[in-house]
Amino acid sequence: MWFVLALLSAIFAALTSILAKIGIEGVNSNLATAIRTVVVVAMAWGMVFLTHAQNGLTGISGRSWLFLILSGLATGASWLCYYKALQIGEASKVVPVDKLSVVITVLLAFVFLHEAVTMKSLIGCLLIGIGTLVMVL
Repeated sequence: MWFVLALLSAIFAALTSILAKIGIEGVNSNLATAIRTVVVVAMAWGMVFLTHAQNGLTGISGRSWLFLILSGLATGASWLCYYKALQIGEASKVVPVDKLSVVITVLLAFVFLHEAVTMKSLIGCLLIGIGTLVMVL
């Protein structure tokens, strides 16, 4: 099931890029990011209430709050940079560079989460890096 959800995530992310590139024309990138964020917030809270997950709010630890807030700040910074890059660059070049996040995530997971880095993941990261370079040149 995780693979199906991950594949759907990739499809929606691709749609996000194309729809954003069309929608951002003539709009300040920060304003566009704020509009997108309001929609995402409404959708996320809608799912919380639809699934009755709001009851779990009181059980969240301080540590989890801290890291969820930091993650939100990182997401906001990423979206602001992404929308500005998308506004001034070609989607076919901006998106592959953005997807270098896969390589950076593998490295950060190794350093901070002590996840194993296998030969397979190293080769995959190398191929992603080379693929990104080929696409942006």
